[in-house]
Amino acid sequence: MNKHPISFTLNGKTVKTQVEARTTLLRALRDLGVLSVKRGCEEGECGTCTVLIDGITQKSCLVLAMEVEGRTVTTCEGLLAPDGELHPIQQAFIDEGAIQCGYCTPGMVMATYALLERSPDPADEEIRAALAGNLCRCTGYVSIFRAVKKAAELMKRPEGAGKR
Repeated sequence: MNKHPISFTLNGKTVKTQVEARTTLLRALRDLGVLSVKRGCEEGECGTCTVLIDGITQKSCLVLAMEVEGRTVTTCEGLLAPDGELHPIQQAFIDEGAIQCGYCTPGMVMATYALLERSPDPADEEIRAALAGNLCRCTGYVSIFRAVKKAAELMKRPEGAGKR
């Protein structure tokens, strides 16, 4: 099959690659070495491949790579500080034990990031709605909810506020 050149911003850096017309963003990201984006169901059901495209959560298995031409894609790697320090959301997930096997965690973190960007102090119903597209088979969601609430608190502090 023919490959088509695409260029987009990935975690703050311009990326140029070539993809077949049928290649999903999920597969293109994995080919580019992005390890946080997981291959789960590849049908948009599990949320393990959740990324932000222009600040909006999207399941990368449902987006063709060619659709991100000229756009901005953010993955969990893009939340890290330049010195490698974890984002407050990532730290909250660790602190609250919201990581069991870790497979769903990057998608949960990205969904949480998008939620806290639009609602810095979310109610339980908002958290539930924001995470509805992300499945976890290990934690029972209690620790994940605690992590979202802790992340909201951490991001309100002066040292966490600049990490949006």
